[in-house]
Amino acid sequence: MTVRRRAVRAGALVGFVGLWQLLTAQRVRLWLRFDHLPTAGQVGAALWQQLGTGQYWQDLADSLRRIGSGFVLAAVLGVAVGVLTARSRWAGDLLEPVLEVVRPIPAIALVPVAIMLFPENEQGIVFITFVAAFFPVVVATRHAVRAVPPVWEEAVRTLGGGRWRVLWTVVLPGALPGVVGGLSVGIGVAWICVISAEMVSGQFGVGYRTWSAYTVLDYPGVFVGMATIGLLGWATSGAVELVGRRLTAWLPPAGGQRPRAGRPVRAGAGG
Repeated sequence: MTVRRRAVRAGALVGFVGLWQLLTAQRVRLWLRFDHLPTAGQVGAALWQQLGTGQYWQDLADSLRRIGSGFVLAAVLGVAVGVLTARSRWAGDLLEPVLEVVRPIPAIALVPVAIMLFPENEQGIVFITFVAAFFPVVVATRHAVRAVPPVWEEAVRTLGGGRWRVLWTVVLPGALPGVVGGLSVGIGVAWICVISAEMVSGQFGVGYRTWSAYTVLDYPGVFVGMATIGLLGWATSGAVELVGRRLTAWLPPAGGQRPRAGRPVRAGAGG
């Protein structure tokens, strides 16, 4: 990313915060009631105060641990199930009907099920996070594997490659860009659901602390929680995309390579 693009992005964030400060400080009340919201300065002061407390960092660690556990499980099992259902007709016939029935159910709607299944809230929240990330990874992997051109497999089989060689050297590398896209979507959905689960049944974490601030009418504290959630989601999604770019570095650029500058080649032997 160029310096100019970084400057534009930073300017957009500064402009957003400045507009927020202007509308709330002037207590603008049109169709939207900005006079009920804390100013950006008040939220910044509350954030600075919380940064000096151990509770804030402990909540961050708790939410990140839940996200890490649920997302890693979803990534491993989601890729495995996606490849299996795409490559095996029997696995597809057995698993896809169940997956397609369960997939439309919002993960947060499974909170009562998690409470009944698991003896501790912590395990239930990790389960909700896992379910939220699992289905985007499965669907993306399944479609990516099925989109691999059959001619690639035939070329390896012609050279004597077996089923596992085709899987590891053709199918998985060919499907990797689609899998990375599913992982990127999955981490975002996982954050939405883990925060919701913490608000509903958690006893600690960023979501729990944000809801607790709302119950005592600490609106700057609510916005601190919202900003923290946004930054954590941005950072983790960026980390997933960065790993994905490193794993797919062998792919050509999206726009194709520019031809190298040089003298044109003339037709004919004599020039």
